[in-house]
Amino acid sequence: MSQRQFDGIDYPDDGASDPEAVGWMRGSPPPDDKLIRFADDQYLSFPRHRWSLSHMRELLPTVNVWRGSGPRSDLGTPGEADATAIDAMSFATQHGSQCSWSDSLAETYTDGIAVLHRGRLVYECYRGALRPELQHACFSITKSYAATLAATLIHEGLLAEHQTVPHYLPEMNGTAYADATLRQVLDMEVGIDYSEEYSDPSTEFWDYMRAGGVRPRPADYTGPDNYPAYLRTLRKQNEHGQAFAYKTVNTEVLCWLMHRASGIPLAQMLSERLWSQLGCDEDAYLSVDSVGMAMGGAGLAASLRDLARFGEMLRCEGSCRGRQLIPAAVVADIRRGGDPRKFAAAGYTLLDGYSYRDMWWVTHNPHGAFEARGIYGQRLYVAPGAEMVIARFASHPVATSASNDPLTMPAFLALGRYLSGGGRA
Repeated sequence: MSQRQFDGIDYPDDGASDPEAVGWMRGSPPPDDKLIRFADDQYLSFPRHRWSLSHMRELLPTVNVWRGSGPRSDLGTPGEADATAIDAMSFATQHGSQCSWSDSLAETYTDGIAVLHRGRLVYECYRGALRPELQHACFSITKSYAATLAATLIHEGLLAEHQTVPHYLPEMNGTAYADATLRQVLDMEVGIDYSEEYSDPSTEFWDYMRAGGVRPRPADYTGPDNYPAYLRTLRKQNEHGQAFAYKTVNTEVLCWLMHRASGIPLAQMLSERLWSQLGCDEDAYLSVDSVGMAMGGAGLAASLRDLARFGEMLRCEGSCRGRQLIPAAVVADIRRGGDPRKFAAAGYTLLDGYSYRDMWWVTHNPHGAFEARGIYGQRLYVAPGAEMVIARFASHPVATSASNDPLTMPAFLALGRYLSGGGRA
């Protein structure tokens, strides 16, 4: 069996772990060694998650995000010459080696990737368990959807960015958020006693997942059984507004606040303002907790092309098919980014020069790219300077982006150069 090593651990490579080749969940019923069940608490573990991430609705309770009754927008069909040339494109990784675009897909355990240039599909590929009509887990890309809507509500005057969280959610008095402003929540500058460590089941991140029902609860569990109940347990650790500190629970607070202020739950808001307006191919869905609260920090699943449509609308300054869906001023504010000094203080050594704004990672690279990121390799990369959008779903063995960034970042930048004139008219 071919192996790849990350963080000193050997994993089966892309081919050896391909869920179609392994045969997860095949049979009537599947044999025990091919079963993937929520109760076993292994559905997010490699290599099982190579199947699970394209089948989340079969494992968790969800709420639908309706695409509406309108026509689908036409993204075109990639030409064979474009696809062949992109596959062969070579770039230097951050490790100093050369890699082709095609090889980078296997190296990053890509499940599907779509590239738009000037609004048209120039490259599209589905691998493993993913198909065009299937929704794939977006994980923290969900944050960028939610925060874009929140920034829009601020622009419209429904929310005020300098109000504290308890102004909207009195229940959050006495918590870490008692003196946190909405702007600090949006830019992840809240000082919380909370660890975002994905690989350690003893951390608060796992407590949050258990409270929301995304991880099974032990038989003797007595903790919170929904997101609002868990959020009320969080306590302050540091002063707010001092530095960037990435915490998924900030987005849960944000989405709870949006629902309270607008009276509209997240799934409905996504449908009304985005899915039904973008000409999406498919409905999306969100995982929900025991009281029907959507997981705003990581619970969205969407089709690949629909993810790309969202990015294209933002590349076009919030406009889609002649309609302004997101205010151009909101998109411009995201693109400007946040305070790079506050971002640098967080120690993301691979993301030198980045900043963070409205739950988007802003590269400040030559193409002015900003991106939404999710664990295991999910990415929505919007590069206005290259007139390019890349939507990628993946099932990398390691949750954190640091394991795939040394290939992903130079690959996306190189493709932007290629499409904007370096090797293509």
